[in-house]
Amino acid sequence: MAGNERSPRSILFMCRMNSVRSPMAEAIARHRLAPSIFVASAGVRAGERDPFVDAVLAEEGMTLVEHQPRTVDDLEDGYFDLIVTLAPEAHHAALEFTRSMAIDVEYWPTADPTAATGTRDQIMTAYRDVRERLKVRIAERFGAGAT
Repeated sequence: MAGNERSPRSILFMCRMNSVRSPMAEAIARHRLAPSIFVASAGVRAGERDPFVDAVLAEEGMTLVEHQPRTVDDLEDGYFDLIVTLAPEAHHAALEFTRSMAIDVEYWPTADPTAATGTRDQIMTAYRDVRERLKVRIAERFGAGAT
C-alpha cells in the first residue's frame, strides 16, 4: 500500500454506466483482495452489460457472474470507506454524493475502451489494456498481486 493510506474495508468503483470500467475493476478487486474487503460497483447511469468485458475477464479466470449494470441509487448499502471513480462524470457525482459524508474519493482516470474501433481483436486489445491498467492500479493501491 502506498504511503500512509489505510486499507479500506469497503470499496465502491464508479464509472459512467457501470457496464465496462467499474464492473471490470470490481471483478479484479474481488479476485485480488482479501475476502474481508467488500467490493461493489455502480454507475452514474445504468448501461447495458458489455460482452467484451466478460471476454477479457474470462481470459484471466474472472467473471462478473450475474452482474447487471446499476446506479448508486440501486445500491443496498450507500456507505463505503472508499469510492474509486474511473470517469470524470462519475468523479463529479461521487463528490456530490459524499459532500456530507466522511468517505474518501479517489479519481483514477481510465480510458473508455468502447471508443475503440476496428476488428474484434483491435477492440479486445483496448479492453485488455484497461484490464491490465486496473490490475496494476489495484495492486499498487491495495497491495494485491498484479498477476
